[in-house]
Amino acid sequence: MWDNVPWFVEGGAEHSSEVARLLAYAAFGGAEGVVGVGDLQVQALPAPGSAVQVTTGACAVINRAAGAPYQAYAGRLIAGEQVPIAATGPSARSDLIVARVENPYSYGESWPQPTDPKVGPYIYTRVVSGVPKTTTNVRQVRSGDSAITLARIDLPPNTSSITQAMITDLRSMVRPRRDRRLHTTFPSTLSRLVYSDNTWKRWPMEARWDIAVPEWATRAKIVTTIAGLRLSFANVFADMQHVFAGVKGQDTVIDDDQGSGTRRNTVVIADNMYLPAAIRGTTQSLYLQTLISKAEAGDVGVDAATSIVCDVEFVESPDSSEV
Repeated sequence: MWDNVPWFVEGGAEHSSEVARLLAYAAFGGAEGVVGVGDLQVQALPAPGSAVQVTTGACAVINRAAGAPYQAYAGRLIAGEQVPIAATGPSARSDLIVARVENPYSYGESWPQPTDPKVGPYIYTRVVSGVPKTTTNVRQVRSGDSAITLARIDLPPNTSSITQAMITDLRSMVRPRRDRRLHTTFPSTLSRLVYSDNTWKRWPMEARWDIAVPEWATRAKIVTTIAGLRLSFANVFADMQHVFAGVKGQDTVIDDDQGSGTRRNTVVIADNMYLPAAIRGTTQSLYLQTLISKAEAGDVGVDAATSIVCDVEFVESPDSSEV
């Protein structure tokens, strides 16, 4: 049978809490997690002690009560909160920090009723103590809880003060944004790079783009493919890397032992870079640079047979620098 009053009917119709939670579930796309990149971060106290601080923020929590499909809660922590953490004895211990909805009125739930039903509370920051050190989600240890995981604290033996190094951030975002674009260039004439002074050179010169960084982006995934890279004269040993916003990426090695003939190769350079808050919402330069080793005598080149394709994807993920 239908829930007789869908969202939204006029005339004084009474809408059920289940339909309201259905609306939240649909709004969140059936996902759960924190809303903003800096929301609900678990931090050590400025002077480490026997508690942690949870920062303000908002979240979506799937209702996992029995018989409650397609339902979600929306919650806010409007003031930072200190959460006590019990000291360890002679053995190490791992604790999860979670945001949990405890709704005694949802079918199948057994939470105690609050003193004042009008104000609750019905959502809490809770410590799930004594979990395996490999735990990354509260569902691994309490599958029926309507809760999201914020962090895991790994305490050594005989410890009562929590430092930041003991805290592993396990937040996920409910609706992370993404923006992916391809940037291409096709050299028209031969451009060669030969060994000169064993230093990095901005090359190929055609592989340079000015990239607008979204204000919400916390990471950039960059993959550049050079198809038809020209190798000639002798064996080639070289390195290539991205430089984005002045930050150098990982090296990709070109190690070719095919002698003196002219040949072609395909090279892929890939990075997953963190984007500090200072460069979000700005335009930054992205280019390639190349280092040819003195130990080999070959050179590299691009020409009309070369295609350079750069795939840049900006992503939004929880970020500690926001708080």
